[in-house]
Amino acid sequence: MDPVRNPYSPGAGRKPAALVGRDESLKEWATTLKRAEAGRSNQPFVLYGLRGVGKTVLLSEFRRNAAKRDWIVAQIEAGSGKALRELLGEALYAPLADLARPAAGRRLVKALKTALSFKASYDTTGTWTFGLDLSDAAGGGADTGILETDLRKLVVDLSDAAEEEGVGLAIFIDEAQDLAPDELTTLCAIAHAAAQDNWPVGFAFAGLPSLPRMLAEAKSYSERFHYTHVRELPAEAAADALAIPAASEDADWEDDAVDLVVEASGRYPYFLQQFGQDTWNVAVGPVITVRDAELGVAKGNNQLDNGFFRARWDRATPAEQQYLRAMAYDGDSGSQSGAVADRLGRAGTRSLGPTRANLINKGLIYAPEHGVVAFTVPGMPAFINRQADL
Repeated sequence: MDPVRNPYSPGAGRKPAALVGRDESLKEWATTLKRAEAGRSNQPFVLYGLRGVGKTVLLSEFRRNAAKRDWIVAQIEAGSGKALRELLGEALYAPLADLARPAAGRRLVKALKTALSFKASYDTTGTWTFGLDLSDAAGGGADTGILETDLRKLVVDLSDAAEEEGVGLAIFIDEAQDLAPDELTTLCAIAHAAAQDNWPVGFAFAGLPSLPRMLAEAKSYSERFHYTHVRELPAEAAADALAIPAASEDADWEDDAVDLVVEASGRYPYFLQQFGQDTWNVAVGPVITVRDAELGVAKGNNQLDNGFFRARWDRATPAEQQYLRAMAYDGDSGSQSGAVADRLGRAGTRSLGPTRANLINKGLIYAPEHGVVAFTVPGMPAFINRQADL
């Protein structure tokens, strides 16, 4: 079928043609926005799960829904080599510039001046201008160099400005497990204060399965945040993720073809999109057959092996790759650290501690519980086991 009309879109954070199976989370976020606008507090949202389950897609949909209500929104991705201070400051510039106008209210003008001081806290040479004379305005003071002090001042003044505009402020942080410990602690403290004092602000974090533990270690009260474990799609939703986009292009799937792709994908959204795209491209159509699906899955697995999985494997050192190979015997369910040590011929787990820590820092594995390690990417063990040349 025509590849130009292919409705499937594998890729990190790319919104699928049919965002299915996440209705409950979207409904809860919509309620959060409405409550904030009504002056009622909300706990931060925390989306956590394996890679490929659609956390970033869901987080970005949260952002789009807030933007549709004209909220001040900023979305960042941690782990890019930049500090939280700079990431948030730069992400907020564009929405604030859009609000700046000669008739801006007092609280908005104050927030703009505070944003300028926050910019100065990490970039003394950079220049921002909102096209307004802010010299006599109140505000500023977000440049003490103390992260919690400066970020709290910024969020307070921005949320006041948002309230003056009849909207709210929303901050979205992807890959939140890659934030520095002091950055996580600061965000927990500010989000907690926002909920206590009914600031019109919403926070949403997304990250790996280790994120809830990291937040709890940062601040104990973060255990009361709103946690959502983002998992593989239910079977019916996974089928819809294939059928609905095809129908929009006047194509259809045989039931057995859908079942084959759903099973091969493990119902993970990323894999559904990859297999859907490759199946579409090999099909003659307008009906996608089982044979098309078999070819599409084979091509899709080849794409995943050479891109999605290979990129992660290549990030590991030879010693780390041996550790991953030892874990692959146990599949996706996780491995006892002692069993990994035995397979590598080590007398105990202590000598493997640095290797394990490096793999966790690289986001390739995580520790679901004490003495257990697991892959952050579903299907990684199968990839390792089927690559004879690794």
